[in-house]
Amino acid sequence: MPQMAPINWLIMFIYFLMMLYMLMNLIYFNFNKKNKMKKMNKILIKNYNKFI
Repeated sequence: MPQMAPINWLIMFIYFLMMLYMLMNLIYFNFNKKNKMKKMNKILIKNYNKFI
């Protein structure tokens, strides 16, 4: 098996980090949206009850 050049390892490492970063961003933003939606729904329900 031939030796891989260090630059290849660097490229693979950077690629892996970028993928990880994107994945974490997606997870974080999805989690945030769900939380915000829940809070918004609670606020709307409270206001609706006040109007009644």
